[in-house]
Amino acid sequence: MNEECIHGLDGELCALCFPPAAPVASTVPAVRAPRASRARTPEAPTALRTVVAPITTGTAKTKRHDDNVGEQRIYHLTHIRNLPGILATGRLLADNSEAWEERPVVDISSPENRQARREALVAGPDSPAVAGHVPFFLSPNALVWENIRAQSLDPRLSEDAHDAAAFDFVILVSTVKKVLDQQVATAADPTVTHFAVTDGDAAFASTRFGATADSADRLLRTLRADLDSDAILKAELLVPGEVPFGLITLIGVANDRVRDAVKPILAAASHKPKVAVYPPWFHPTEEL
Repeated sequence: MNEECIHGLDGELCALCFPPAAPVASTVPAVRAPRASRARTPEAPTALRTVVAPITTGTAKTKRHDDNVGEQRIYHLTHIRNLPGILATGRLLADNSEAWEERPVVDISSPENRQARREALVAGPDSPAVAGHVPFFLSPNALVWENIRAQSLDPRLSEDAHDAAAFDFVILVSTVKKVLDQQVATAADPTVTHFAVTDGDAAFASTRFGATADSADRLLRTLRADLDSDAILKAELLVPGEVPFGLITLIGVANDRVRDAVKPILAAASHKPKVAVYPPWFHPTEEL
């Protein structure tokens, strides 16, 4: 890839970011696998309140290089049919943004989940709603995405998401540093720019938030420091308002056919991120 690995292996293919992929066919499967009966039952979304708890770093069982938080990759999942609309606006918009002219063609969230995120607040009374932020995962194996690619039932997902196959989606990748740099460059007061980090689904009452610059940084370091925990698979990074498409450094796709479909969509765009075929991001974990 034409960017530095988050673990500092500039110019090399990092085994942590990109583990060896199992051989897969380059064509789209003709038949979808039936929905698995092993669905993970997530905590039900709630529209009540978000509990903001003190953030403690603790002692990680397994350490990795977590000092360069800016190189943490962030992942935004969308359906390929939504990509032309994103390019037309030149940005990813938060759900409750007033800038929407046309809503996404394929809505991944269930109506109940979307309403819960509109009512859940990031930092208590008078703070912005979760839906006022563009959501990113901190891992390409995030649990919500895993339930889509394993075709497991999840009340947070829409019928369209449940009916789609994994290769119908694309993963838009950026980094924490790019988001922060863009905020500093465009903010009237760069000292107050920040994003929020969670250790679980942002609509759940039990989820902890890092909702200030300092607490978000501490929680992000905690999530990155413990590889024995699945917390990073549940976590979200929430960017207020919108994210310019120019911050996207990579579009991950399932196979050659999807890559060939994405490239013409990008043809007229001023910013053309690399389109990479990476099958492990699109197969259920148990198949890897």
